[in-house]
Amino acid sequence: MRGMQHPMPQSEATAELAVVRRRYDRVATLYDPLEWVMELRFRRWRRMLWNLVDGDRVLELGVGTGKNIPFYPEGADIIGIDISARMLDIARRRAARCGSAVKLELADAQALPFAADSFDTVVGTFVFCSIPDPRAALAEIVRVLRPGGQLLLLEHVLSEAPVLRTLMRWLDPIPYWLCGAHINRDTPATVDASGLVDVRRVPRSLDFVMQISARRPGERPFP
Repeated sequence: MRGMQHPMPQSEATAELAVVRRRYDRVATLYDPLEWVMELRFRRWRRMLWNLVDGDRVLELGVGTGKNIPFYPEGADIIGIDISARMLDIARRRAARCGSAVKLELADAQALPFAADSFDTVVGTFVFCSIPDPRAALAEIVRVLRPGGQLLLLEHVLSEAPVLRTLMRWLDPIPYWLCGAHINRDTPATVDASGLVDVRRVPRSLDFVMQISARRPGERPFP
């Protein structure tokens, strides 16, 4: 399948994770100012994604500086993880300003520190572009989701348009050097191959920003 990511050797994934962590720590204080123009559009898409959240137990992958915290559903038990301690420091300050009780933890999406069948919904926004081994992360998501639980993603993905696809591949080293993010990931294909079902895609900006939803097979554990 075009653009499919292959499993990464553990040693290589560990080394790349360290690189990505250092780069996000490096840009943490500049991250929100650098993205404020894009956030004029992204905020609406974030709100729409979080409106789809179901269930009482929710995990956010790659919480970053906490840009999604204002859209968290009231009453839900939410845990947010990130690999960057400096990004989490900013997220904690934002959570305090918003009056959010989110639990923020330093953790890796490729090796989630949670028991199987722990969450009703897992959410990620613009996170799979920076996970060294996306297939390992999807396997962990499937493990921690309860049967019938859902995955909700908003992601930069590799365009199907030949010219744009070529350009994204050519430019990919630049954002990776800056902050460890790739812009040439075929995340929809990775989700398709994960064992999740009812995969749905909603283009948000042409076809290179995509909302993706899917669920773990099994009986839905919540209304």
